[in-house]
Amino acid sequence: MGHIYRRGNNYSIKYYKNGKPYVESTHSNKLEIAKRLLKKREGEISEGKLPGICFDRVRFDELKDEMLADYRVNGKKSLARAERSVRHLEGTFGGMRVVGITTPQINRYIEKRQIEKAANATVNRELSALKRILNLGARQTPPKVDKVPYIPMLKENNVRKGFFEREDFVAVRNALPEYLKPVVTFAYNTGWRRSEVLNLTWRSVDLKEGMVRLDPGETKNDEGRAVYLDDELLDVMEDLQRKKVFGCPYVFHRNGSQIRDFRSAWSNAFKEAKIPVMLFHDLRRTAVRNMVRAGIPERVAMTISGHKTRSVFDRYNIVSPEDLKEAARKRQAFNDLQGSRLQNGYNGSFNEKRVVAFSTTTP
Repeated sequence: MGHIYRRGNNYSIKYYKNGKPYVESTHSNKLEIAKRLLKKREGEISEGKLPGICFDRVRFDELKDEMLADYRVNGKKSLARAERSVRHLEGTFGGMRVVGITTPQINRYIEKRQIEKAANATVNRELSALKRILNLGARQTPPKVDKVPYIPMLKENNVRKGFFEREDFVAVRNALPEYLKPVVTFAYNTGWRRSEVLNLTWRSVDLKEGMVRLDPGETKNDEGRAVYLDDELLDVMEDLQRKKVFGCPYVFHRNGSQIRDFRSAWSNAFKEAKIPVMLFHDLRRTAVRNMVRAGIPERVAMTISGHKTRSVFDRYNIVSPEDLKEAARKRQAFNDLQGSRLQNGYNGSFNEKRVVAFSTTTP
């Protein structure tokens, strides 16, 4: 199938797959090394695999460009995050052959990012991007990656702890500019994401039905959803409709322009309320927690807030007081039952009937 010949000081090998010739240098002047490499390549071909030289030529830069192109073609909303992750990966893997990306090499990258004080969650997003880059290469026809190395992930402490108590929320809302008060009220009650609230337009609002809906593609997970308005939100919407600015399609706006960045107003409100600054996303967590506390089923709460998986309740560490009370009632009932059994079975001396039953059924 192939043969060995000398080119300069080193040996090279030549072999064929489906009639196509492949020439590969062994980078060695030892004939035994050339024989082993040729035998390895012939074995790969006999098994129907691509010869390893096809994978040896593939570099990280080629695959990362293809991964970002895949994000753009499919309109993925996480493209910006993927680009940030790739920029960090390029510092270590840029220009590297893919076959050189091994688990030890990845561990060195993790150590480097930890020295740079990157959070575990940030490093994990970067490792996920690397895994996707390699997996896309492996799934191509013909494949560009022979084997994806094991990529270890770091432990994350992703339990969310930021929640607004009602009095703190009211204090902050009162300190905000008038144009932001309806924004935070809507987010506090629905748990919608910041972008979903600020991008809401009047065509999505039906005041006759008392409903606000988002069409598929307008949400982070691309799934549409509808929310019925309670009295507070209905009053807010009716007031905003009366103040509607001609030519402005947005429900929440500032003098007819879409609201975008309000970080200064947000931080100043907390200073005025004398409360430690919290995140806007904490309104989302608070809304979910409040719905659970109100006895709303988790599936319904997820539908309103737009959460796709139940894991959010684990990450938000949400436990309803009623759940805790019910746990106490069940524990008490169990203890009472155990106490009753204990009195019937053993109370300082053996119960004769139970001893007889035991002795007659045991060999």
